[in-house]
Amino acid sequence: MSQNQATDQGGWRTIVLDLAVASIIFALGALVAWDSHRLGSGWSTDGPQSGYFPFYIGLITCICGAAVFAQGLAKLSTDRSVFVTPGQFKQVLVILVPSTLYVLGVQLIGIYVSSALFIGLFMKFAGHYSVPRSSAVGLGVSISAFVMFEIWFKIPLPKGPLENLLGY
Repeated sequence: MSQNQATDQGGWRTIVLDLAVASIIFALGALVAWDSHRLGSGWSTDGPQSGYFPFYIGLITCICGAAVFAQGLAKLSTDRSVFVTPGQFKQVLVILVPSTLYVLGVQLIGIYVSSALFIGLFMKFAGHYSVPRSSAVGLGVSISAFVMFEIWFKIPLPKGPLENLLGY
């Protein structure tokens, strides 16, 4: 299927996302330019003020965002290409959601328990491995990492309540 071919599968149009990203880029550039101007974006007696170069970087970013937005508006009625279908987006979420929960888990229960759960559950639900194999690999990798980093290399990594109970 070509990129410009309309599909019956639904999904988000590429051009709508182009307009949204261009707006975000413009807003970020405007924020940089505004804050740089607040710091001082002019030229003083001893050279450029602290916001001089960031102001112009923000200004250039705004111009680029506006240019992409204008290009998007020009193609809004003709470009019907789909950026991502619901099925493709589901595949992205299958990776994104567990990875996000893993990062949150590292903060709450430590890296070793989070890693064992992440690897084991990911193998079970995304890889369709058996529970014993998934559990063995998840625990094996986490225990190996614990021994390597905490005992051999003496490099402390984020720990949770279980590691505190074990005295580490």
